[in-house]
Amino acid sequence: MSNAFNIANPDKIFVDGVWRAASGGQFHLTNPATEEVFISVAQASEQDVDVVVAAAVKAFEEGPWPQYSPAKRAEYIRAMAAALGERQADLEQAFIQQVGGLATFAPFAVGGATATLARYADIAESYAWEEVVPSSVPGHEARIMRDPVGVVAAIAPWNMPYSIMIQKIAPALAAGCPVIVKPSPETPLEAYIIAEAADKAGLPPGVIGLLPADRDASDYLVRHSGVDKISFTGSTLAGKRIGSVAAERVARVTLELGGKSPAIVLEDAPVEMAADIIAGSGCMLTGQVCALLSRVIVPESMHDALAEAIAQRFAAVNVGDPNDPATQMGPIAMARQLARVESYITLGVEEGATLKCGGQRPANVGKGYYIEPTLFTHVDNSMRIAREEIFGPVLVLIPYRDLEHAIEIANDTSYGLNSSVITTDASQVTAIGRRLRAGNVAQNGLKADFELPFGGFKESGVGREGGVEGIQPYTETKIILTEVASA
Repeated sequence: MSNAFNIANPDKIFVDGVWRAASGGQFHLTNPATEEVFISVAQASEQDVDVVVAAAVKAFEEGPWPQYSPAKRAEYIRAMAAALGERQADLEQAFIQQVGGLATFAPFAVGGATATLARYADIAESYAWEEVVPSSVPGHEARIMRDPVGVVAAIAPWNMPYSIMIQKIAPALAAGCPVIVKPSPETPLEAYIIAEAADKAGLPPGVIGLLPADRDASDYLVRHSGVDKISFTGSTLAGKRIGSVAAERVARVTLELGGKSPAIVLEDAPVEMAADIIAGSGCMLTGQVCALLSRVIVPESMHDALAEAIAQRFAAVNVGDPNDPATQMGPIAMARQLARVESYITLGVEEGATLKCGGQRPANVGKGYYIEPTLFTHVDNSMRIAREEIFGPVLVLIPYRDLEHAIEIANDTSYGLNSSVITTDASQVTAIGRRLRAGNVAQNGLKADFELPFGGFKESGVGREGGVEGIQPYTETKIILTEVASA
């Protein structure tokens, strides 16, 4: 097997500033486009978790990182971002070969995440870490201090491993927290490159630790008394488990979880415009996006015309090799996820929805975890395909009678991550957006500004990531009252 990613120590973990052997065996990574194993990396055990956590605790309690000035931490963060910038090509290849992400999209996904890390160096220098304010206690003033929360376990999913991990690492480092990087077993390569960049940038020992681990060791990490804060992105089911375990010892959590996000099409939206938006976003990362606009809520009068227009666009999507510049949609990331998507397509037919298009393996590919972009029409919001996160290129079209009915359908979900209003009238987006129980509302498509706080309502998560607000979950607020000398 080749190591095309220039990873120096794929058979080791990074702990206390050095690369050392892991005791849990290996993970064998499979390319979803070819179904071939292309590299193997270390697998950490519970014993390794203890060692990495101990190093992070030592870095927090005895090391210089929490005591450095924000400006000094910013210097290291910028150096780490520069080191990651030099690894752009490696990071792109990791995205393509692990996830099946498109080569045409990879430069933006990688470059944007590296830029986010650099921006947090700027935020670190300007953030209000300490403020002096008047106190209601006579003869006193108050100093509001925002201290680092402690050791952070950053747990990222497999769909966008680099950008999601950076959204956790960057604010944690800016706040003065050591970070234990825990990637998905299917997509650990970016985490290796992050650890190498931290090593090259000279971050103090223990500030970054690398733990590629399976479910058992990951659960042990979450339960570990040395971990003060868990930042997790992934399924709602796993998030509930992490939240309940963390609550037992009052550990802090940020949870960015699943979604079943609505796109409300208004009557003023031209059918062709709406179809372009819906079909385009539905194929993004082969539908493996937590913020996917998977429930399309459409006026009854537009339902059939919009269904036909989306189906035409889905039928024309070029599904195939993610390295081919002409490819518009790549494979599902792994065999078990493909099986999950196919099971929901079968379920949708059994529930009585109309399978308008897709639902099959593409005829033009002989191997790989591929599925056609799929559209169900005449869907009732009570159906499981309308209520459960599928995490694939499967959209459902739900008709509505009037605007009140549309908003009712949009909010009738256990999730609340993302939403969109498809219209030519921006004022309608604001008016409707105020009534939607979702953390993000955008006009005309799947859009998010990750320099602003992003997160969900209800079972879509707890807390926010991104921008200045993204630092807050990695801090604890301390008040110091001091006497004011009398004149």
